[in-house]
Amino acid sequence: MTKHPDALDALAAAPAAELQETLLEICSSPAWAAAVAASRPWSDRDALLDANAKAMAGLTVQDLADAMAGHARIGKPKTGDATSEREQSGIQGADTALLDELHEANAAYEAKFGHVFLICATGRTAATMLASLRERFPNDAATEAEIVRGELRKINDIRIDRLLGES
Repeated sequence: MTKHPDALDALAAAPAAELQETLLEICSSPAWAAAVAASRPWSDRDALLDANAKAMAGLTVQDLADAMAGHARIGKPKTGDATSEREQSGIQGADTALLDELHEANAAYEAKFGHVFLICATGRTAATMLASLRERFPNDAATEAEIVRGELRKINDIRIDRLLGES
């Protein structure tokens, strides 16, 4: 893993408003961004990832809704949003029938749970995302909320690593 301590130091030293803006690009929950910001300075990458995990664990139902609002529907990356397109690159090349199935399954999920199906899509194909959606559909709302919390944490970890220039 390539380390860029200067990126972590710069993030930790950023003025509050700039840090808030940067953190909201990682996760659109203001409560998450405030909790992560309050945990600085971070001694290393792992400390920042730990701050992400702790902040995610503390989110309320409304905070989770705020965090999910920043994510595109699976199978429909936000046009012109490099992050959304990169994270959902696994849908590229999927056939129309599969994408139609994904769209229908998304609609059923959204009708049941009242929010987009959220999964850490990085490295997943359209078929594996559809399988996960179908596997999770029978969950009750509380179970699904905890799975979503975990998926958001994974997404944030990837975005933090990217921000720090680590791969």
